Amino acid sequence: MKTLIAIPARYASARYPGKPLAVLRGPDGEKTLIRRSWEAAMAVTGTDRVVVATDDARIADHAEAFGAEVVMTSSDARNGTERCAEVAAILPGYDIIVNLQGDAPLTPAWFVQDLLAGLTGDPQADIATPVLRCDGRAVAGFLADRRAGRVGGTTAVFGAGGRALYFSKEVIPYTGRDYAPDEQTPVFHHVGVYAYRPAALAAYPAWPIGPLETLEGLEQLRFLENGRNVLCVEVQARGRAFWELNNPSDVPVIEAMLAAARP
Repeated sequence: MKTLIAIPARYASARYPGKPLAVLRGPDGEKTLIRRSWEAAMAVTGTDRVVVATDDARIADHAEAFGAEVVMTSSDARNGTERCAEVAAILPGYDIIVNLQGDAPLTPAWFVQDLLAGLTGDPQADIATPVLRCDGRAVAGFLADRRAGRVGGTTAVFGAGGRALYFSKEVIPYTGRDYAPDEQTPVFHHVGVYAYRPAALAAYPAWPIGPLETLEGLEQLRFLENGRNVLCVEVQARGRAFWELNNPSDVPVIEAMLAAARP
């Protein structure tokens, strides 16, 4: 299966303008968010090409300076999936297009490799995305973010065969109990990586934004609202912490995780 990884990155984020160029300190020094996300994509084995997709010259110039291939997309893309659809139209001929979002530098290579294996092994799935079982500490962090009015992690619920039922910025399913920090829970953290089949990705931009996507602000809900099969692939942390950079307050959190990351 010929596979392309696209890293969508835009400068004009409402919550964090200029986020792709934010600097993150780690054991290897200071690097921008987009560079760390590109390095995470380059670490994935079994793929054929990695590109940064952006509509901003500042991001493009910076990405090319550290060696990334850049695909310039329009400013019309409303989210990363629409930007990836533009990339797929510009660079046709791939069997799977992976969206490794530019705010996810902690994505381990095996998350993407397991995702590709899951999609390849399920011919009925139009899109696949990883989920990570939460411990009590992670659930408490999600709940604290919601109480503080911060956009934190997204959770996923899925049924038989891993078929996605819903994604939410609230903590679902409701369990009505507290958990010990290291206790496993029935809550799954949705990891913001996607693997699309070309036909489903090409159809996506033409679909109207539905009520659920509007309410939650989650692009993957458009697939569910249009009856497409979304496969949730459970991945294992293997001792690695995972978090996305959604707010400026996430910078020190991610820097601490970079410092503690195992090879």
